[in-house]
Amino acid sequence: MNIRDDLKYTSTHEWLKQGDDGATVGISDFAQSELTDIVFVELPEIGRHLDPGDEICALESVKAVAYIYAPVAGSIAAVNEKLRKQPELINQDPYGEGWIVRITPDESGKSAELLDAAAYKQTLEKAG
Repeated sequence: MNIRDDLKYTSTHEWLKQGDDGATVGISDFAQSELTDIVFVELPEIGRHLDPGDEICALESVKAVAYIYAPVAGSIAAVNEKLRKQPELINQDPYGEGWIVRITPDESGKSAELLDAAAYKQTLEKAG
């Protein structure tokens, strides 16, 4: 299982990468492997404001529907349009081409509890 050291994670399996263009959000390698083949991504509207823990969108796989939650407060600045036609990018490259949204964080800096790679790995190990 791939857990990257340069990302922050949530207990609900989203990852977050802060950059000059905002905070990029996707799901972890663990999450995509649990969902198996992702067949549809319901992308959110650009400009929508989110608080930490708010539902961003839904992913449909052959196994289940999973909801993606905001790790930080802010507005959706971009969505990964490639996912409309190629939702499988999340399975193939969850930390790269399979990103889901970019959020422009609020000045408040509010966030869900973010875990570093080691803490996220411990969370997965405890869950069994």
